[in-house]
Amino acid sequence: MIGGTPKSISMALFGNLTGAAVLYCLFSGVRATADCLSEEKREGTLGLLFLTDLKGYDVVLGKLAGTSLNALYSLLAVVPLLAVPLLLGGITVGEFYRMAIVAIDTLLFSLSIGICVSSMSRSARKAVTVTFLLLITFAAVLPAIGSFLAYALKKPHLDQPFFVLSPGFSFYKAFAASYKAEPKMFWWSITLTHGLSWFLLGLSAFIAPRSWQDKPPGAQTLRWRELWKSWSYGDSRQRQAFRKRLLNTNAFYWLAGRARLKPTLVWAAFGLLACGWTWGLVKYKRDWLNGGVYFITALVLNILIKSWFGSEAGRQLAEDRKHGALELLLSTPLTVSEILRGQRLALQRQFLWPIIAVISVFVIIMIATPRTDDFRGGLEWSSWVMLWLAGTGMLIADLIALYWVGMWQAISSKHPNRAASATVARVLVLPWLAFLLISLALSFTVSNQIHEPGNFFLTLWFGLGLAADIGFGGWARHKLLSEFRLAAAQRSSSRQSLFQSLFGQGGSAVQLQPASTDTIM
Repeated sequence: MIGGTPKSISMALFGNLTGAAVLYCLFSGVRATADCLSEEKREGTLGLLFLTDLKGYDVVLGKLAGTSLNALYSLLAVVPLLAVPLLLGGITVGEFYRMAIVAIDTLLFSLSIGICVSSMSRSARKAVTVTFLLLITFAAVLPAIGSFLAYALKKPHLDQPFFVLSPGFSFYKAFAASYKAEPKMFWWSITLTHGLSWFLLGLSAFIAPRSWQDKPPGAQTLRWRELWKSWSYGDSRQRQAFRKRLLNTNAFYWLAGRARLKPTLVWAAFGLLACGWTWGLVKYKRDWLNGGVYFITALVLNILIKSWFGSEAGRQLAEDRKHGALELLLSTPLTVSEILRGQRLALQRQFLWPIIAVISVFVIIMIATPRTDDFRGGLEWSSWVMLWLAGTGMLIADLIALYWVGMWQAISSKHPNRAASATVARVLVLPWLAFLLISLALSFTVSNQIHEPGNFFLTLWFGLGLAADIGFGGWARHKLLSEFRLAAAQRSSSRQSLFQSLFGQGGSAVQLQPASTDTIM
């Protein structure tokens, strides 16, 4: 982006800003609405609402408004920034308003899926997982199925019905070149996703008054639960042996790592990505082997492993704190150092080998790439090597920061899902936002005075990411080692400003007892 023509700068800036905005909108339902009604069911308050004159649509629309205001305000704050590239003349007014429509429509679509799943669920983890999987299905799985069928059956237009419900498809069609080719497909995509959103809201309003009661599980449900428990935890003999092995290492390690299927789920996700990559290789053959595909592959692996790690870093602590079990743990002979070490061992058991596999993929791509500038998109060999080394170093630094920040957010946030999203926002999202804003400022001022803009661009990204890791990670580590017991005893937190929630402590409380200051990592 730096050092290019005004048109190329505006197009790159517009693509990055809109892509980030649509991606934020796509997963807003996971954080905002996936657990809004299911939480009321668990606490026994949803039934009280229906003892009044409130109808199902009153509760659903009220919950939708209450939980989505922050997401809506965040989007409205970003929309004016999307008009900045208009000043450079690289985009049209039509692209701007179409992209704004896509972002708003994607936000409503995501929130409606989340609240519909929440109306049928009671478990927070189940609601969040199903919401995430449904969003991934509409955004990526259905288009992949359509592409495969169109290729296998040799019918090019067979994939269109699978694409129209994908927010990614409407995002692609919002750009001028693709919109001019098929304008009707853009409006069909927007109309169908918008209509499906209202259908899901109506379905939620119908289900909510009929699903709040506690119902005894049927025989089939009990069988499935026992089967899943057997798969996840093993039979009694296996559980006893596994418990003995983990307890001999660390008591909290057993508590956080007793679900044996967690590492398998990570490998299963990587297996699905490998199948998709193999399909692309079979379809496009040598054309698939290029620098662009390698870069996207690395980006997807990065996002997957970091986001998953960040969501798991403090989940056990957050759930224990929410249910009051964390205070009971602190009343045992377990020290804070042992609790933190147990959580680290559980994360290591789940993610160590997948992380090694990701780093191995980076190294293989870096070494196997032909030494031709065209193959690497014009990058010199030295810059290409620096890119992959910086990406590998940032992966390790981000994971260490996610470990500390995730655990601190787990004991200082009110809700486990909010703790995970706050962790990811601090370590992964804020450096990218700062990077885009600084790049934008430089593109208007000293872009022509920067020598070797590619290396400067890479150094800026690496420096901002490393600064965020050191700043947030070091701050969270200090808080954990000095105020763990204080935060664990804190039952509620006061409402904070956006700046406080991003850069400040999770809440305020009276000093109780300082934790151990032993070094964990």
